[in-house]
Amino acid sequence: MTKADHIKALIRSHADGDDERFYAIAMQVAANAARAGKTNFAQELRALVDAVKPAQRRPARGPGPVPLARPRGDLAAILTAGYPDVRLHDMALEPELAARLHRVLHEQRKRTTLEQHGLTPMRKLLLVGPPGTGKTMTAAALAGELQVPLFTIQLDGLITKFLGETAAKLRLVFEAMAETRGVYLFDEFDALGGERGHRQDVGEIRRVLNSFLQFLEMDRSDSLIVGATNHVALLDQALFRRFDAVIAYAPPTDEVAARLMKDRLALLDSHGVDFSAAVKAASGLSHAEIVRACEQAAKDALLDDTTRISTDGLLRALAERHTPARAG
Repeated sequence: MTKADHIKALIRSHADGDDERFYAIAMQVAANAARAGKTNFAQELRALVDAVKPAQRRPARGPGPVPLARPRGDLAAILTAGYPDVRLHDMALEPELAARLHRVLHEQRKRTTLEQHGLTPMRKLLLVGPPGTGKTMTAAALAGELQVPLFTIQLDGLITKFLGETAAKLRLVFEAMAETRGVYLFDEFDALGGERGHRQDVGEIRRVLNSFLQFLEMDRSDSLIVGATNHVALLDQALFRRFDAVIAYAPPTDEVAARLMKDRLALLDSHGVDFSAAVKAASGLSHAEIVRACEQAAKDALLDDTTRISTDGLLRALAERHTPARAG
């Protein structure tokens, strides 16, 4: 976007009452300013946005955020809850992936209109792909965008050695979905949704999966259900038709890796960094590993009493993220 495009987009988002879009564009302006070496202006703009956003948490149109009810009793051992601050614009996403997620949000925000015409918005999502590619962060971003709580299902509390209790605990989770609208994340979903025909499974585990499939199919709540797995091949095939969308994640492309590094280092002086060399050094790393490398390079610079990121410092941090097995 040019400066003129940013100004027009800011005015349009303000006129539409779209606070989140307004803040996202403001943060883009700050990131562009930081990359241009205007670090003071970038820091002031980011601070201003951060200061104003909490007072503007309630959207100009539509209901406010759902009050966060802390899980109690048996649910306390199964669910963790929080209000994430992350948004989709905080993530470096492929355009196609970003478009699919924005479609989910658009349908959610227009769910009343869809329901009036006998249609339901997408809300049962299965996220698949390698570790560190942004699946868990996506669940947090969806919750942040919709201003609803993120509930993460703790599978170690759900699946116990007393397998007969697991179906009853699942019922509690789905009852909570109906009572409190939120994003409910089943991380490491293959632990629950593994192939029923696997010869090492016991009958009770298969019955638990059958129970989950039944609960998922009968669920009519307003909550979003998100399953995330690194091992899509292990999932039972019956799961796929129960979800509204299966969204695939992949390691970052060169373009995404460059954008991820520039955005992560935007508050420091990184205009002298050879990002083409950094992209080559980041080859094979996940989104999460690249972020950690950028954070390490930033910390190293600050500990050396400078705000300037050097190419050598960033390359060194990226090299440290490569395991011996990957490097070999």
